[in-house]
Formats: sequence, C-alpha cells, structure tokens
Amino acid sequence: MTAVNVSRKLFWAMAAFIVVMSLTFMLITNAVVHGLLGELTPSPDQRQISALSRTLAEYYDRNGGSWSGIEKMAPGSLLDEVQDSGLILYDVNGRKLAIYGSAAEPMIRGLGEEYRIETNGRVVGSFRYYDPEISVISKVKLGISHGVGFLLIVCAVVFIGVALLAAYWIAKRLTSPLRQLIPAIDQVQRGRAGVQVPVTTKDEYGEVASAFNRMSLQLGRAEDARRNLVADVAHELRTPLSIMRGKMDMLQQQGEAIEPEHLLPLQDELIRLTRLVDDLHQLSLAEAGKLSFEFSRTDVRTLLEQTLERLLPRAQDAGIAMRLFSQAGSSTVIPVDSGRITQVFLNLLTNAIRHTPHGGSIQVILSEVHDAHGRPWLEIAVKDTGTGIAPEHLPNLFGRFYRADASRSRHSGGMGLGLSIAKEFVAAHQGTIDAESTAGAGTTFRVRLPYNREEQA
Repeated sequence: MTAVNVSRKLFWAMAAFIVVMSLTFMLITNAVVHGLLGELTPSPDQRQISALSRTLAEYYDRNGGSWSGIEKMAPGSLLDEVQDSGLILYDVNGRKLAIYGSAAEPMIRGLGEEYRIETNGRVVGSFRYYDPEISVISKVKLGISHGVGFLLIVCAVVFIGVALLAAYWIAKRLTSPLRQLIPAIDQVQRGRAGVQVPVTTKDEYGEVASAFNRMSLQLGRAEDARRNLVADVAHELRTPLSIMRGKMDMLQQQGEAIEPEHLLPLQDELIRLTRLVDDLHQLSLAEAGKLSFEFSRTDVRTLLEQTLERLLPRAQDAGIAMRLFSQAGSSTVIPVDSGRITQVFLNLLTNAIRHTPHGGSIQVILSEVHDAHGRPWLEIAVKDTGTGIAPEHLPNLFGRFYRADASRSRHSGGMGLGLSIAKEFVAAHQGTIDAESTAGAGTTFRVRLPYNREEQA
C-alpha cells in the first residue's frame, strides 16, 4: 500500500509540473508571437490618416466638444481616394458613432487598424480605418496568430500526453524497489528473519535494499543466537539441577541424618550454578556495553608474571612448562583495567593448560607490533603445544558455550563462556583477539591492545 501511494504521489507531482510548464510555455510563446506581430504594422498613406483625423477633430471642436450629428457628416472625398476603403467612428468610451466608405462593416472591424483622434492634447475619440493594403497585413497577422495558437494547443496536448506516460513509467520504475521491499518487511514483521531482497540498482534504492539485507541477516543471527542461548543455558542448568535433585531424592529416601560429606557434591553443583550465572551476567553486561571498566596505566608484563605465578602450581602438577618471553623494545605500561585484562589472561592460560598434554609447554610472548597504518600495538601471544583446534572450529571459537571438543564434559572442559568473555573484555579495550591452530600441533591466541608511545612516561 505504501509503494502504491508513493508512486501515485510521484506521478501526480510530475504531472502537475508538466502541465504547469506546458501552460507557461504556451503563454510565453503566445505573448512573444503577439509582440512580434504587433511590430508587423501596415503602412497606409499617413497623409490621408492625418487628414481624416484632423477633419474629425475640427468637427468635434466646431460642435462645442460634442459628436452629435456626426452621422450626417461625410469626411468629404478623402475616402474616395482609396477604393474599397471604410471608416468606423467611436467616441472616447468606445461607442460607435458612424460608419463611412464602401467597405462592409465586418471587414472594417476585423481587418481595419485603429487610430486615435486628439484635440488640444486630449483624446476625444477614435476611428478604425480599412483599405486593401491594411487588409493584407491584417490577414497575415491573423493567420500567423491562429496558426501559432493551433500548433501550440496541438503540441501541448501531445507533449502532455507523452510526458504523462513517461511520468507514469518513471514513477513505477522508481518505486519498484520499494514494492519489492514491502513483502520482505512483512515477512520480517511476522518473525521470519534473514529474508533477502534482490539488489538491482547501485543508487540510493540499492543502498536501502543492501541495508535491509544486512539488517535482516543481523536479525536472523540475533534470533539464532537467542535461541541457541536459551537452549544452551537450559542445557547447562539442567545437568547440575538434575544432579542436585537426584542427591536430594536419595538423601530423603534414606531417612537418616545427612552426613557433611554427602553435602559436598551439592555444594559443588551450587558453585557451578553460581559461576555460570555470574559469567552469563558478566557477558551480557559486556555485550550491552554496560560493564564498568576502571582504566589506569598498568605494566602488562607485571600482570603476566603474576598470572603465570598464580597458575604455575597447576601447570607443574600437569607436567607442563610455562615461560614468559618479552620482546617489547620499550615500556609495556599502557592504560588497561587490570582486573578485566587479568581475567582474559587467566582464561587463555587455563585453556592452554587444560588442552596441553603432560610434557608439553606454554609460551607467553610479549611483543610490539605495528598495523598497516603504522600504529603501535602491544601483542600478548599465548602459545601451547597441545592438541590443537580443527580449522572448521576456529570461526566459532569465541561463541557462547562453544566447545571445539564436543565430547569434553562440562566439568573438565569448562562452560564455554571464557573465550566469549575474553573477547568482550578485549573489545572494551579497543583491542583484538584471534586464534590460529594446527590440529595436533598446538594453538596460539593473540591479544592486541592499543599501544601509544605518546602516553608513555
């Protein structure tokens, strides 16, 4: 309905413009033609015209400023000098007073030329004079005027008709992309996200169609993410709740006093639930941009050393060697939220320890790199010699609840939120995080944080 209204409005706007311009052109052309024809004046005997005007003016003066009785007066033999000539006399108000000569009155009215009668500098009347010479010029003027008028009308009708057809076609053509968008918009409104429309032009309509396609895809991805999130959260909650319910049922059936050691499994599951809810809450706030960050100038190398020292006992128990290599050529002090960025390092190193077999190693390499525009970045690479990640899993590695190893349990493999949280925290620092891996040879995670030398002390 909207596209039809737009098309109709566009058509009527163009139609009104065409009609107004056509009428304007006709009026201007007609005025110009009449102006040119006005210059095309006959050249009668001026001596005769002057004599006629003088004779009539003298009568008016002799008669005391009145035309009474003029119909009985004949202008003498002045009209007899020109064959088939005629004259009609009018007073100052345009009333006919008398007619003279042998020419018929219609000929005098239609083809004659009008002249004023003046006396003492005042116009007292006029007369229309006709003779064969004037008749020729008048006929030419009338012919041209009528011909031009007829041609203007015909051309205007043809032009307006053709222009209206063209306006109708243009209006339909211009609103065609909108008509294609309407069904797609209706489908999105009914909940079918991801609908695409063809992009047939490269103008603003094409940009609108492309923007709609992008929006539709984003809505589709958001809807898929919402469904997956609901399913994943339900799945994650189902396991600890089922365990807790089974334990409680078993304890109730025993009908005996509950020993403290029997409550430990319940406490473990409660801890898992609490951690899951906290992680989801933290991730949701980070994605919505509502998580608070306290940035301060911090030595990233010191943070890494503290994190490695914290995880060193766990790595030693697993038979894994961990080392820090600093290749940064200058100070590693940059503005970061030390608590959030430490959580990123903990997530990456914990994953590395979990996926690195006994006898393996983990290297944390701190270096300075530059992007294509020459801007400096501080890069933290966490490189392990673990099992690696298959290429098909890398694009989804930072998704919620995603696990490259689907067979790994929730207890041994985590809940699949650590990398999602790490990505949001790094993005809040205006940095980047990515991963590269070779199955069976290990994985390398790279975190890049903005590194501005001008901010260094």
